Amino acid sequence: MKAYLVGGAVRDELLKLPVKDRDWVVTGATPGEMLQQGYKKVGADFPVFLHPESREEYALARTERKNGQGYHGFTVYSAPDVTLEDDLKRRDLTINAMAKATDGTLVDPFNGQQDLDARLLRHVSDAFAEDPLRILRTARFAARLQPMGFKVADQTMTLMKNMVAAGEVEHLVPERVWQEVQRALHENEPGTFFKVLQDCGALNALIPELEPAESLADGLNALRCSHQRDLPTEARLAALLSPLASLEPGTAEHRARSLKAPNECIAMARLVSDAVSALTAAKPLEADTLLKLLNDSDAWRKPDRFQVLLGTLACVLPSPSLANLDQLRHAYEQSASVNPQSLMAEGYAGKELGEAIQRERKHRIQLAIDRAKGNA
Repeated sequence: MKAYLVGGAVRDELLKLPVKDRDWVVTGATPGEMLQQGYKKVGADFPVFLHPESREEYALARTERKNGQGYHGFTVYSAPDVTLEDDLKRRDLTINAMAKATDGTLVDPFNGQQDLDARLLRHVSDAFAEDPLRILRTARFAARLQPMGFKVADQTMTLMKNMVAAGEVEHLVPERVWQEVQRALHENEPGTFFKVLQDCGALNALIPELEPAESLADGLNALRCSHQRDLPTEARLAALLSPLASLEPGTAEHRARSLKAPNECIAMARLVSDAVSALTAAKPLEADTLLKLLNDSDAWRKPDRFQVLLGTLACVLPSPSLANLDQLRHAYEQSASVNPQSLMAEGYAGKELGEAIQRERKHRIQLAIDRAKGNA
């Protein structure tokens, strides 16, 4: 029985990056022997165990054989006769297919260190084509390591294109797609993820509305801004999808929903798209328009979300429309101070109270508009 540090921990150590998670592969052992030594089994599909002291994951060496479509279409074989090289060969990229023995010896049967030095993301074997999720993983690693000069190897890009042409991307489970997209939105260069997907043809299958060059460029510029501002996930997705505001109403919301994004992301995609349409209109903004945007965003009960919306719109709107964004912000500042208690003291209640609150908010917004016109 031998244990080896594998995957990302070895890669990041060689790149002199912080090592976040340490995963181990064990050869020459059975599940029973692992349990006898105090390890706790945690893997339902694979033989994975937690170390009794460090709580790090130790997986028995295994091989995989494709027997169906998509992420779950594999048969796993794990036994003491599976070698470390057998286990490493099933991995996606050579830089993730290295191991280190407990004495520090590097095990690198697929020249991962050479590809690290060459800054290449290269597939380990043709088995890469058996799992379409690896297209997204490769794109995500490109987004993470792009600042260090990494790019997808030509032969790997060709393989990814062939996988897309064969329809493999259509078998991806939407929930798994979202997991990769969400992580990619927070990588060092998130736009690289979507550029790689475009280069291999997968973007057209996942977010076809961004396939036009101008739409993708606008979306990536907005995404870059949201990344620089360190905005949350929902803002980053909404920024990416903001070019869809020029399409049929509800397109951005529909795409976010089809990606299986969380409800907050879906809501922000809708709010940003609607606000872009309203704030880029040629006609001057009216109190009704501003009040509707504030009501739709539920700015009164969710002020933090409204601030995220404002930050996202600052990344999305063209320069000529930024004055309208300031007007929306000012409208909120003026109308947020409406006090329902004061109106209740005047005798308003129920439906009439709600109507009175709306009238007062609109009145204050109109006063702000009139003052702005007077100062212009």
